[in-house]
Amino acid sequence: MPGLVHAADWPSRLIRIVVPFGPGGVADVTARIVAKRLAEQLHQSVIIENRPGAGGVVAGELVARAAPDGYTLLLMSNGTAVSEGLFKHLPFDAQKDFAPISTLGFFDIVIVVPANSRFKTLSDLLAFARANPDKLNLGSINVGSTQNLAAQLFKTTAGIHAQIVPFNGTGAVFTALRGGQLDAGVEVLSPVMAQIRGGALRALAVMGEKRSPDLPQVPTVRESGGALSNFNVASWNALAAPAKTPPAVLERLNHEVDIALKSPDVIHSLTQINVQPRSGTPAQLAELLGSEIRRWGAVIKSAGIPRQ
Repeated sequence: MPGLVHAADWPSRLIRIVVPFGPGGVADVTARIVAKRLAEQLHQSVIIENRPGAGGVVAGELVARAAPDGYTLLLMSNGTAVSEGLFKHLPFDAQKDFAPISTLGFFDIVIVVPANSRFKTLSDLLAFARANPDKLNLGSINVGSTQNLAAQLFKTTAGIHAQIVPFNGTGAVFTALRGGQLDAGVEVLSPVMAQIRGGALRALAVMGEKRSPDLPQVPTVRESGGALSNFNVASWNALAAPAKTPPAVLERLNHEVDIALKSPDVIHSLTQINVQPRSGTPAQLAELLGSEIRRWGAVIKSAGIPRQ
């Protein structure tokens, strides 16, 4: 049969990983680090194809429609899960049209304030918000982004009335924080790490389950206790293939990704960009994707964000 792939022959040519973001961001750099290692292990070229735009829809559609032969893969993220709740009509079903391979890494989201902020702790910020409804301004990048939805989830879980102010990029959030237009910002750790280390911003809390190894002195949101005691939000990247990719090819890919993520050079490179490498089974990735779709769909609905 034309196009039939035999697992024993795979890979016999170039593999491409389609990334739904532009070059230079955490997801793109993560994909490049892993791709380089996979190429060495598989003795085949593994290239990155950046297809940003439309909340990951462009990249997702390309991979969903690609031949299920293990040569076209998708860099999946929590953005994939967000899109399911953000768009009225998608050209693919994230849970049916992709075959999960493995998670690649998880990275922290952090709440930051200007260095001269009156808020020294997250408890200070929460106390102010509760005493002054709608006076606290939290900034994030664009509406529907993981950072924006994390801010929404933080607000509703904490039970505070605060303004979530969207900006068109991380740089604009920095400027607003420094200029006093924002009280706090919610952003992925990697792009704000230099500002934290340089003393321009102060981290009040990270949103994940555990303290960040990059900021061990900074508490988690859940350490605030009360309604926030189970709060756990982190960003993640993973690898998936088109549905109907042969199970043996998926198994091989999962095995190779696991080896790659345990190699010292990959661990070093990923931790340099504040990513904690973590592989997993296809079943674990499927469960993660499903739970994230449900969670972010509920946040989008409760925040009243109109579906696009």
